[in-house]
Amino acid sequence: MCGRYTVTVTLEELLMRYQIDPFFPLYHRPKYNVAPGQMVVAVINDGASNRIGELKWGLVPEWSKDEAAGFKMINARAETVAEKPAYRTAFERRRCLIPADGFYEWKKKQDGGKQPMRITMKDESLFSMAGLYESWTTLDGRKVSTCTIITTTPNRLMADIHDRMPVIVPPEQEAIWLDRSMRQTSLLLGLLRPYPAEQMTAYPVAAGVGNVRNDSPECIRRLTIDD
Repeated sequence: MCGRYTVTVTLEELLMRYQIDPFFPLYHRPKYNVAPGQMVVAVINDGASNRIGELKWGLVPEWSKDEAAGFKMINARAETVAEKPAYRTAFERRRCLIPADGFYEWKKKQDGGKQPMRITMKDESLFSMAGLYESWTTLDGRKVSTCTIITTTPNRLMADIHDRMPVIVPPEQEAIWLDRSMRQTSLLLGLLRPYPAEQMTAYPVAAGVGNVRNDSPECIRRLTIDD
């Protein structure tokens, strides 16, 4: 699964990376411990250009009767995303990118405990996780925009840490993923592959990242033998 991640860059870096108007009105600060239920930065395409905004992490299908459904839908499995009613329409029409520069996963230790790991690109660059989004209306007419992150089987690096990993869309395929006119399911499913392990790295971080209230550079500090 993917239940925590980081996006520690500035708004200016996000806008430049996704070719968005540099004067786009969005407040963003670096985040070191993004968790489900929070508002997260996402990129969509309106048919003419990329747009950036915030979505609540935890997808609520448009037909849902309860907003709490989102807490069970922080991830969608690549193997079934085109078939499950909760994700099928969004997969066809409402795809987004979730910018990140790392994500966390907990690796089982021999003593029975778990070691939190941060996984990044080797060059520590921004990457795009494949997401879906929905707009849900409450009984009192309030609009709630939500999203989920698609996961897939692990690559060689992740296999030693966890049995799932987020789908990372290569930069050259981001435009295809965001294209709302693209309805070719077989092509879209072909993008939902494990990212090449040789381009990624992982390192241990402190247990404090397990607490969502901790959101500081300390979360991403690499543990050393003296810690």
